[in-house]
Amino acid sequence: MSLTRRTFLRGTAVAGAACAVAGLAEAEERKEKTLPPKAVGLLFDSTLCVGCKACVSACREANNLHPEFNNGNNLWDAPLDLSANSLTVIKAYSEGSAKNKDQEEDGFAFVKKSCLHCVDPSCVSVCPVSAMTKDPVTGIVSYNPNNCIGCRYCVAACPFGVPRFEYNKTIARLRKCEMCKQRQVAGKIPACAEVCPTGATLFGSESALRAEAERRHKLTVGERTFFPRKTVDSTDTYEKRAPRYNAQTYGLKEVGGTQVCYLAGVPFAKLGLPSLPEKSFVSTSERIQHTLYKGMMAPALLFGSLLFAVRRNAKADEKEDE
Repeated sequence: MSLTRRTFLRGTAVAGAACAVAGLAEAEERKEKTLPPKAVGLLFDSTLCVGCKACVSACREANNLHPEFNNGNNLWDAPLDLSANSLTVIKAYSEGSAKNKDQEEDGFAFVKKSCLHCVDPSCVSVCPVSAMTKDPVTGIVSYNPNNCIGCRYCVAACPFGVPRFEYNKTIARLRKCEMCKQRQVAGKIPACAEVCPTGATLFGSESALRAEAERRHKLTVGERTFFPRKTVDSTDTYEKRAPRYNAQTYGLKEVGGTQVCYLAGVPFAKLGLPSLPEKSFVSTSERIQHTLYKGMMAPALLFGSLLFAVRRNAKADEKEDE
């Protein structure tokens, strides 16, 4: 009997099943990672955003990126989505007459898109060469182009679709928001928070930002309120009547939590923020993967099944020659 495509696939399927069963039998979910004690982050309040896109321009300048023109006349820097040249973008939701700010019906709202700096990031877990790392002190998720091999596993793994690859360059790299870590080293704050005129993007420690989000949830709708600008502990404030918020703060629990959280007056799904489980994906997948490859178990089983198929084929040929 010759080694056909069918027998080859059957052998690999058997090996794969054996690996999976053995791996799942041993695998236990690892504990989810938690916020570092000095973690920093951003709080984006959609109800304060006026869509000016000052953050988009500031981000571009802070990271030495070029404007993106999408209107055909090269007059306005207007990226349609995140890209290797746009690490922060502002998008808009509108419905019906779009006359009511931060309302779902006949309303509109703005949302800022950038890296959410997950507490237990998938991009860091899947990177085979540690090009993606999470700072153990600040929690910032960073990218090292010197380690990157261009596999783009991080692109596929990110539940928010953040990392973007430079497809138009010969020597390409990935790009994503790194929360202006180069500015933080110099004692500055992320550019997007520094230029926001209303404090819609706010920088600070994670503990202080989460406390601020809780304070806003308790505000009386319509009450004149002062919102800090730039940093959560700033005395530089923006005055506005308290809006009606969603009951949830997005990012507190999604996939183990994120260090960029959102407040909004319309459903988060309408703003393009996906509905995700509370448990991080990698707390399960990483343990299974490590179990399967412990002692090279999966490769050994696969190689063994192929060797068995080849030897059986060789014996069949010998009998036919006799």
